[in-house]
Amino acid sequence: MPSPQSQQPCEVEVTFTVNGAPRSLRLDTRTTLLDALREHLHLTGSKKGCDHGQCGACTVIVAGRRINSCLTLAVMHDGDAITTIEGLGTPEKLHPLQAAFVRHDGFQCGYCTPGQICSAKAMLDEIAAGIPSHVTTDLSGPLWPSAAELRERMSGNICRCAAYPNIIAAIAEVAADDAAQAA
Repeated sequence: MPSPQSQQPCEVEVTFTVNGAPRSLRLDTRTTLLDALREHLHLTGSKKGCDHGQCGACTVIVAGRRINSCLTLAVMHDGDAITTIEGLGTPEKLHPLQAAFVRHDGFQCGYCTPGQICSAKAMLDEIAAGIPSHVTTDLSGPLWPSAAELRERMSGNICRCAAYPNIIAAIAEVAADDAAQAA
């Protein structure tokens, strides 16, 4: 029989930069990154949809890469830079993706929207860095995201309301703007 002492949760100090601000938390080592953000830092934009990494509602950007925050432990990200939907824009100054989602009605209930936007931001950064996807047809030149490419790259983010055409239109608009600025 295990001793009562061995059944006590193990807590550690975790420090990361969240939306540009250094944050330190004392957490149970079993705390997911999603729960650390929502329950301890009160950043509730990232949603707990399925809690199994299947829907993408919890997508955040860690060290420049999009991840499902429900599938990773907060202690694994000690020292990392984390961006949530709250760190992309404000109601007064929306991020271009947020503004495009509004213009294109890229949401209905809005539950998946924070994850969709964080995923789209990291995806556009992947394209800008020249990272191909499974459906990239031309690897010899700069990547230009077709609708099929955008759909494939966003396939980890589920919209239960099926606003996919509007989501893709919003992302395509921002991708076109990014390409025009780069030229």
